[in-house]
Amino acid sequence: MPTYKYECDKCGHQFEKFQGMLEAPVKKCPKCKGKVSRLISSGAGVIFKGKGFYQTDYKKSPGTGEKKTDKNNPSSCGNSDCCGCA
Repeated sequence: MPTYKYECDKCGHQFEKFQGMLEAPVKKCPKCKGKVSRLISSGAGVIFKGKGFYQTDYKKSPGTGEKKTDKNNPSSCGNSDCCGCA
């Protein structure tokens, strides 16, 4: 269930309401009982904690024959056709 942000048109009080998407929007300010408007928000950001999906799902295992290259460091490429580092 999303959290919606509201602002009172009368007193300017802002508050959040945790409610289902099918619930009717709040119409009255809990402070002054004035009319409220639902604010547009960007939503919640995603925060990855711990080792993350890259470490467990996408990172190449050592010894797979894949060589990592650093595009900012031409000496790590080893391919004279691409950047002339070899």
